[in-house]
Amino acid sequence: MLRLLRTDQVPKWELVPPSFRGETPSLKGLALSHDVYENPLITRYASRDMARIWSAQSKHSTWRKLWIALAECQKELGLEISNEQLHEMRANVDNIDFESANKYEQKLRHDVMAHIHAWGDQVPKARPIIHLGATSCFVTDNSELIQTRDSLYLLRRRLVQVIDLLGQFAAKWRDLPCLGFTHLQPAQPTTVGKRATLWCWDLILDLEELEHRIATLRFRGVKGTTGTQATFLTLFNGDHARVEQLDRMVTERMGFSAAHAVTGQTYSRKSDSQIMSFLNGVAQTCHKVGADVRILQHRKEIEEPFEKSQIGSSAMAYKRNPMRSERMCSLARFAMSLQSGVDQTMANQWMERTLDDSAIRRLTLPQAFLAVDACLVLFRNITDGMVVYPKVIERNLASELPFMATEEILMAGVQAGGDRQELHEVIRSHSQAAADQVKREGQANDLIERLQADPAFSKVNLTGALDARRYVGRSPEQVDAFLRDYVEPVRRKYADDLKGTAESVRV
Repeated sequence: MLRLLRTDQVPKWELVPPSFRGETPSLKGLALSHDVYENPLITRYASRDMARIWSAQSKHSTWRKLWIALAECQKELGLEISNEQLHEMRANVDNIDFESANKYEQKLRHDVMAHIHAWGDQVPKARPIIHLGATSCFVTDNSELIQTRDSLYLLRRRLVQVIDLLGQFAAKWRDLPCLGFTHLQPAQPTTVGKRATLWCWDLILDLEELEHRIATLRFRGVKGTTGTQATFLTLFNGDHARVEQLDRMVTERMGFSAAHAVTGQTYSRKSDSQIMSFLNGVAQTCHKVGADVRILQHRKEIEEPFEKSQIGSSAMAYKRNPMRSERMCSLARFAMSLQSGVDQTMANQWMERTLDDSAIRRLTLPQAFLAVDACLVLFRNITDGMVVYPKVIERNLASELPFMATEEILMAGVQAGGDRQELHEVIRSHSQAAADQVKREGQANDLIERLQADPAFSKVNLTGALDARRYVGRSPEQVDAFLRDYVEPVRRKYADDLKGTAESVRV
């Protein structure tokens, strides 16, 4: 991992343990090293907001806030902790000496104890009561739950913004007929707006799952070394009621309504698996929509934004590649790949705890949030500038529409006195001939003209048979109902999350 060392000269990078990375710096105006690996999620893809939540500065400041909350509640419940000690701790929350902590960890080989010693040097009066009765997971687990909660709130904002934009897009194109596809083969027509509601509905399902995860996210609380609270029971001279109250007080002070009912040394890693399942689901949605946009751009019906100076290919100057959608699919695929590691970590938690969860969680939890955050930034950017080409959509639909019209033509022929089975064979025969002409000779689809000339359909008025709006069913009305019943309630409920401008794609 890398940390920027600020000096009076040109800043430089050096390798430091992952526990002691400083707050993610702005890259503007800084000299970056090119001889060590940098995480692209930080340097290229994810937002600064998400990177800040998972930064070392944020993490270790939260550790200190947890230690302060613990000490405050212990004092309120009768332990000998002075106001002077608390004041000293509160005055030194964010001024973390990462250099000192790094040196301590090199000696102690324990990240939490390293930060206790580094902070103790800064707050000598409070040093004796820092981490009193606690285990390392009091700060590591609880801080990660806080980071998870903050990340979920950020993703909620991003989801709501994309839902809003897709709703606007669906409303604008609610009744524009387009070719529908099943098996990626031409099927019954739909509308551009109706297709957008399919994308939007998946996001609304993701939003519902997100709200469930926020509502059920529990604090680890104050549980002690193996979850028995034995050390706290000693501190409070065997008073079980005060130990229980301490757990409740710290939980509430850190903004949680509930804590895990029981824990070992860690909170149940089932919680991580459930959170990752939600992130996996959002990634699935992003990948599906990204793939759809890529196919539609291939058909020249819809395009993602393409900037004035953007280059599609180093060799083929004419190209307009769907770079954003491709990137969204790629990042979504990465996010989805992380689920199995988290599930296996849950399954391999022996007894009250085993430390083989540590390294993998340092990687998977932050990177899953960073990757999904990057996907949703891209998703909003794509939706905000998506371009529709109605003439191309009309031309592509027209080439297949005669086949789509045959079922209605068959019913009209029966109503005019024809035999259903005989008319079906006539249509089948003419359809095969028209399709052969299209595929072998590259000619236009002349099925309607063939049927008009056939005596079997002489009593059928085929005027208007190629009006695409006759075949989209209730698509426009479904769009209206969907916007009214689902998108508008989201807009009202999360009005504050709709404020602000979209983040630009960084590179």
